[in-house]
Amino acid sequence: MNRTRTLPGWATALIGVVLILVVWEVAALVVAAGTVEGARSPVPTPLAVLTQLVTDNWSYYGKHISMTVTEAGIGFLWGNGLALVLAGLVLLAPRIEKVAVQIAVITYCIPIVAIGPIFIVVIGAPRAGNPSGTAIVLAALSVFFTTVIGSLVGLKAADKASLDVISVYGGGKFMQLRKVRVIAAIPSVITALKIAAPAAFLGAILGEYLGQVERGLGVAMLAAGSASQVERVWGIALVCGLIAGLGYAVFVVVARFVTPWSSGKSA
Repeated sequence: MNRTRTLPGWATALIGVVLILVVWEVAALVVAAGTVEGARSPVPTPLAVLTQLVTDNWSYYGKHISMTVTEAGIGFLWGNGLALVLAGLVLLAPRIEKVAVQIAVITYCIPIVAIGPIFIVVIGAPRAGNPSGTAIVLAALSVFFTTVIGSLVGLKAADKASLDVISVYGGGKFMQLRKVRVIAAIPSVITALKIAAPAAFLGAILGEYLGQVERGLGVAMLAAGSASQVERVWGIALVCGLIAGLGYAVFVVVARFVTPWSSGKSA
């Protein structure tokens, strides 16, 4: 009898990290070898980046992380909240579905880097120590499309027999939405939120990168790049990636507890 042995998840992840570090080290050495003598290599080694991270420590990163996470969180709530409301209205008034989808597509197709300066002019610079309104708006725009489409797909996936039962007993569209469609849509909505979490974080960083803010990972990366602090730029990029991945992981855990049936597990 043949038995297929598979590595545990943590072992696979560890192997992946090791491979990435090896490729990174080789790339850093190759790029450094081709750099003009006396110039700094644009690709530092993993050890150099780690050393810079330890040197900067939380005293440097804490103030920037807290601001960016705050902006991303506010934008995440606004963008997803409006998306869920719009998806619910579509179910109650199906005639507006085309308009709703067009609005979602427009927000997805507009390059937020291009419209960011417009929001800076309209909203203005934030007060000292306050979150950037531009970063919040860009974070909200970054998640709107994904959540609208994911919610509509989920709401339409409701069991027709269950909907018919509601209708037979005199229930209307709102009753169907509350009793059947919302529950059926939860897996799709959470899947959309998994993608929206890192997207909101990226939108907030882009909003900060456009300027007129004092704190945030976006402006920190811009300042480090202007000062040719290559190791710090890479360190900030790694921190951004870790936080975005953490946001995704949070909703993975939420999905396991809230929708165990979607993964084939018993409640």
